[in-house]
Amino acid sequence: MITKFITEVSTTFNPFLPRAKTARLFLSFLPPNARQTMKVDTKLLPRASRDPSLLQLKFKDGKQMKLDAEKLGIKGVVEEVDRHSRILSRQEELNGN
Repeated sequence: MITKFITEVSTTFNPFLPRAKTARLFLSFLPPNARQTMKVDTKLLPRASRDPSLLQLKFKDGKQMKLDAEKLGIKGVVEEVDRHSRILSRQEELNGN
């Protein structure tokens, strides 16, 4: 997963539900120095909560993504992040940075 262009990650999930697996896996895919290069905000819901798992991302170009972690699954989330990151990478190469 390309994390170079992500500036902010915000997750909300109930860690006790199996549906929160995507959000937990996404956080585990972030590099060890993620808190130094991006803002990471995690909100854990109480055990009795039935609220859906949400994943919100902000990129260097200002684009914001709100992803439904339960519906997409980890493969879908990684594909969406990589798709936009590849676009930003191409733009950076074309600009000569």
